[in-house]
Amino acid sequence: MSVLEAREVGFAYRGAAPVLCDVSVAVSAGRSMALVGESGAGKTTLLRLLLGLARPTTGQILFDGRALASTRDREFRRNVQPVFQDPYSSLDPRQRVGRIVSEPLRSLRVGSRDELGDRVAEALRAVGLPADSARRYPHEFSGGQRQRIAIARAIVCEPRVLLADEPVSALDVSTRVRVVELLAELGRSRQLTVVMVSHDLTVVAALCQETAVIERGRIVEQGATAAVLGSPTHPYTRQLIDSVPRLSRTGGGTIGDLP
Repeated sequence: MSVLEAREVGFAYRGAAPVLCDVSVAVSAGRSMALVGESGAGKTTLLRLLLGLARPTTGQILFDGRALASTRDREFRRNVQPVFQDPYSSLDPRQRVGRIVSEPLRSLRVGSRDELGDRVAEALRAVGLPADSARRYPHEFSGGQRQRIAIARAIVCEPRVLLADEPVSALDVSTRVRVVELLAELGRSRQLTVVMVSHDLTVVAALCQETAVIERGRIVEQGATAAVLGSPTHPYTRQLIDSVPRLSRTGGGTIGDLP
């Protein structure tokens, strides 16, 4: 059974043409998935539907095989957490890091007040930041460190799925590599499944076991990343790959393939 699924999903803003049409993707536990395509293809809209930030016009979003009726579902909110694109705007500059990271715990009322500090410290350590980071403010950190804080906030309640919208696109190349390595390590050590929107196929090859290719709101190809990137069957997928001059054509590339 899939942990998270979009089943025959369509979405349109009122009075506008459909953004997604008959989209079906299934996220299996332990099999991180990339949603790839050009800007405007519908990737972020699909991620928002999976996160429950919008409701599909047609079709269903399912969590553990059950239709997601409301994002107030406590089990869903605890197990599906987001990481947003821009580490500079996703953290409240008026709050200390400890309060930012503990927000999901407080929202879900998980743990006592005495336990919050320990859980925040553990989450910070898991992303490679010292526990005393909790006393500082976001502006005291670099962009890569801020994205680590955002990841700590996402993992503090020990979710099963992380939904990440271009989580490294705002970072420089060397920092991007380290954050991708962190996400891969969290996947291994915490059995964390990542669903990632990305236009960067080298990052996809490094991190994700499954890939779904979206063109103009429709899934045109999906499957194991090594197969999709190594032996694409759809012209649009081949076009995307051809636009990345240094992507390994063997599929399932590595961090070393990053430009």
